[in-house]
Amino acid sequence: MSVTRIPIFPLHTVLFPGAPLPLRIFETRYTDMISQCLKANIGFGVCLITEGKEVGGSASTHQVGTLASIQDWHMRRDGLLGIVAKGEKRFHVLKQNIEENKLMFAEVEFFEDEAQNSIPLEYEGLVDILKDRLSQLSSRFENKKTYFKDASWVGFRLAELLPLRLSQKQYFLQLCDPLQRLERLDDVLQHIDISG
Repeated sequence: MSVTRIPIFPLHTVLFPGAPLPLRIFETRYTDMISQCLKANIGFGVCLITEGKEVGGSASTHQVGTLASIQDWHMRRDGLLGIVAKGEKRFHVLKQNIEENKLMFAEVEFFEDEAQNSIPLEYEGLVDILKDRLSQLSSRFENKKTYFKDASWVGFRLAELLPLRLSQKQYFLQLCDPLQRLERLDDVLQHIDISG
C-alpha cells in the first residue's frame, strides 16, 4: 500500500464515503489549506476529534478518517469561505505532525474499496428504513445516485443519517466488512427511536 501525505481537518463530525460535507471556513489556517487544495486539485482528510476543539489550538483525532474532495466553493454573504466537500476513500493515519501555521498533516494509508455485496434477505428492512430517511431529506439527496442493492453504500448511508453518537459513527466508519456493518446497524436499530 502506498503512503500519501495529506492535510487533516479535525472536526466534531464523522465523514463517510459518498457523504456531502458543507463547511464554513473562518480560521486563516484552514482558508490557506482549502486554497492550497484547490490550486493543487487535492483533497484533505477529515478525522473525528478525540480531544480538543475545532477552533483555536490543535486537537487530537481518531486514526481512521475519510478523504474529502472539494466539489464547490463560494464566498458567503458574511465574507467567509463556504465549501461543499464529498467523502471519498477512508484512510488510516500512520504519522502526523503540526506545522508552524498550526495545520495538521498526516502520512496516511488508504483502505481498499469494499467489495460490492448485495443486501442479504434478512437486512432488506434496513433498505426500507434508508429509503424513508432519504425521502425526509429529499432536498439534500435529490439528483444523487442511489445504490440500494449495495451493502457498503446502504451501510454507510444509514450510519451517516441515523441519530447515532459520534463514537458509534466512528465505529461504523472503521468497520471493514459491509455485511458486518449491516448486522451491527440492525442491532443498534433495535434500541433507538427513529420515528422523529
